[in-house]
Order: sequence, then structure tokens, then C-alpha cells
Amino acid sequence: MLPLTVDDLLPLEEYASRRKEFFDAHRRYLDRYRRVRVGPKLTLLFENRQTLWFRVQEVIRIARLAEPREVELELNLYNRLLPSRNLLQAALLIEIADPTQLVTELAPWRSLANAHLKLHVGQHKIDCNLVTCRPEDRAVGAAHWVRFQLPSAARQALADFSQRAFFSFTNETYQHKSPPFTDDFRQSLLDDLLMSDRDADRHAA
Repeated sequence: MLPLTVDDLLPLEEYASRRKEFFDAHRRYLDRYRRVRVGPKLTLLFENRQTLWFRVQEVIRIARLAEPREVELELNLYNRLLPSRNLLQAALLIEIADPTQLVTELAPWRSLANAHLKLHVGQHKIDCNLVTCRPEDRAVGAAHWVRFQLPSAARQALADFSQRAFFSFTNETYQHKSPPFTDDFRQSLLDDLLMSDRDADRHAA
């Protein structure tokens, strides 16, 4: 998927004046197309150009970034989270009930491993790849980045809406499945993959 550039972004003042409009539209988009819960404590939020556009605009607003070089640095960081050919990327968010007990609440998640979180599509089971998998990442954060690399057969199954698709998480303390994918969520992921194919082919040419 093509990376975001400075030209894709709105000037700080224009974005700030329309932030509520963008925030409401972004929340609706996430709920319908990009977010899925796995049990009561885990949420997967899949990234693409639209979700990252909002993230970057918020960073610029909060940090009051005005210099093009500063904005470019943020774009270079966030563009790494875009989907690519046969690859989907998501934020894995852990719900914290009591922020004052952060260390205690995160303790059960310190041993996160790739095999704990799986994508199920028909007969295919695909382990995630935890990008933030260092001990220091797992010990201090309630958000992690995960990738799902889809083999060709699994991608074909994802495109077959008659085949059930869902996520599961299983470790010593937490065993839950997500609801089956809605058609809108599933199509949104397929659109990401198709766009990534197109952009990769265009770049190669």
C-alpha cells in the first residue's frame, strides 16, 4: 500500500477546526470496518492509509508539529504499519480496567507469544507475528503491533464469504474467540490486500 506523504495531510489549523467532524467519521469507520474484539479484554484494530491518516493528524495536532522534517519523521514511523502484499497489520489493544494497577493488570500478558493469537479462515490457522515482542515492550505497554502473513490458500479462503473467519486468543489465563467476521470487516481487509497488490505492481513497473 502506498505510503502517506505530507501532501496527503491537512494543515494543522484546518484539521483542528474540523477535528470533531473527522473524529466522528473515524470512529464510525473503525466500528464498521476495522475493529474486532476478542473476548472482553482484547481488541484488534487493523491499519490502512485511512486509519493512519487520522493517527498522524492527531500527532501533529497534539505535538503542534509545523516543520516539514518533523512531519516526515512521523510519517516514516507510521507508514511502517501499512498493509502490504499478503500482509495485514493491526494494533492489539489490552483493556485496562484500573490504570492505577497497570503493572498488576499487565502481568498476565507479559508472556505474549505469536501462537497465542490466531487468524482462522476456513481450515487455515495463521499465527500472528508480534512486532513488539521484546521483554521491555511486553512489560510496559497495553498496545502491541501484530502482523498476519497470509499464504495464498488462506487469502483465497478469506475471499470466499461462505468460509467462516474469526480470531482466537489462547494462553494460560485467557481463552476467547472473536465473533465471525462481518461482511463489511472482511471486505475491508480484502480491499487492503487488493490495493497493496496493485500498488506493489505499479511500483515494480
